[in-house]
Amino acid sequence: METMNGRLDRRAFLRGGAAMAAAMTGATFVESAAAEPLADDPWSLVPGTTVPAYGVPSRFEKNVARTLSNPQGEPRTQHGRTPHHLLQGTITPNGLHFVISHAGDPDIDPDKHRLVIHGLVKRPLVFTLDALARYPMVSRVTFVECGGNSAPLFSKAPIQASVQALHGLVSCAEWTGVRLSTLLEETGIDPKAKWLIAEGADAPALSRSVPMTKAMDDAMIALYQNGERLMPGNGYPMRLLLPGWEGNMNVKWLRRIKLVEAPAMSYYEARTYAPILPSGQAYQFYFLQEVKSFITQPSPGLALKGPGFYEISGVAYSANGRISKVMVSTDGGQRWGQAALQAPVLSKAFTRFRMAWNWNGGPAILQSRAWDEAGNAQPTRAQIVAQRGETKAVPPVTAFPSQHYNGITSWAIDGKGEVTHVYA
Repeated sequence: METMNGRLDRRAFLRGGAAMAAAMTGATFVESAAAEPLADDPWSLVPGTTVPAYGVPSRFEKNVARTLSNPQGEPRTQHGRTPHHLLQGTITPNGLHFVISHAGDPDIDPDKHRLVIHGLVKRPLVFTLDALARYPMVSRVTFVECGGNSAPLFSKAPIQASVQALHGLVSCAEWTGVRLSTLLEETGIDPKAKWLIAEGADAPALSRSVPMTKAMDDAMIALYQNGERLMPGNGYPMRLLLPGWEGNMNVKWLRRIKLVEAPAMSYYEARTYAPILPSGQAYQFYFLQEVKSFITQPSPGLALKGPGFYEISGVAYSANGRISKVMVSTDGGQRWGQAALQAPVLSKAFTRFRMAWNWNGGPAILQSRAWDEAGNAQPTRAQIVAQRGETKAVPPVTAFPSQHYNGITSWAIDGKGEVTHVYA
């Protein structure tokens, strides 16, 4: 079986079969004829619990949960981070989808909620939820990522934290709703309209300016998330969905769309999401979440249980289309091998990558690097820091001002199998 620094040729690994994996990991297989009969465990001897009206995970999965930056709901921004290290596949369950709320989640009565489209239109319109349900609906799988996701990697020194703490402000779901272009065309767009202002029904009335080109492309008024109505933290009963664009622009609890000639220069777009670059210029109105990947397993908090076969796995995504390839290194970027991409590989959505790895028990540094179909390559940390700066102090994970980090993440594994965050 050919290897390179412990990385395995996938076809050779599959040819080797389970027996080879067992030999390397210490697992044993017993011929069925010689196997002892299975004992009846307590749960096999009595009827189980009653089926609930709404299913919830097993009590043994209680640790698969979001981490909260403000669990008491104090009057400040709240974050709920996705536990990527405990998930598989590419779709984030609704209850684990990341959430950022600047003033809590409003308790909106869907029968009373309205969406108004006005401004530079010939015919202003008001839509109820029932009215929107009469329009043709579309579904698409796409990621939503906060502009500040992974910002701790701008820190001068690597922060010792989990995938969830460092990269937990991104999730991927199937969204269903009405194309925004359908509604805008019905209002009659004034040719002078080049932007729209989207406003939410939360207490701060958060608003963002969106170019009309995006609105008429793949923007959606999302009503469903993974087949069910939106969760309150993700904008119930309706939100703006801008596939691949900075998360805060995907305005939740959407109530107003106003067509205008120029951007509004609102609080969030003029200050919070316009960080100052090393050149002194503001990083403003750059909407795309660029090509990115990170390894979820192994990762900090998931120690290796001795030498043997493991699977290196993670997610990759890009606002510029499909992921074309992901390369993985186990020696800090000196040598690379191409990972397998799990189908389906969709545009502007999570792609799961996998690579078999035979860990010899020695030190290793795991990295992943992604490319998208537009030819964009994920930058190294040094490259991204040179462009956008570095945070000199090491504040709490929730307090980084920098935006749009998409550089490579490095996990170091020591001889005991412990995994830590390093810069390599």
